[in-house]
Amino acid sequence: MMIKAQTDEQAIEMANETEYGLSSAIFTSDLEKGTKLALEIDSGMTHVNDQTVNLQSNTPFGGTKASGLGRFGNPWIVEEFTVTKWVSVQHKYRKFLF
Repeated sequence: MMIKAQTDEQAIEMANETEYGLSSAIFTSDLEKGTKLALEIDSGMTHVNDQTVNLQSNTPFGGTKASGLGRFGNPWIVEEFTVTKWVSVQHKYRKFLF
């Protein structure tokens, strides 16, 4: 779906008001401005001057809001499905002051 906005602010507002956030795209002749605006959109991916369906094996794929369950693609998948936890085991008896 393509929606034309009257202003950049209106475009960001419309994009962020949706319940979905898998992928988005901005088409512009000002790449610096497009990149800045891309960071303001609440979606898992925002492509500047490219289609919204753009997947590479070395990039994180996933969305925000009601789109997706995290990021997929190596190495991001490891972070999504694991929790770092430290477990220490004392093998010798230690006398504590309490």
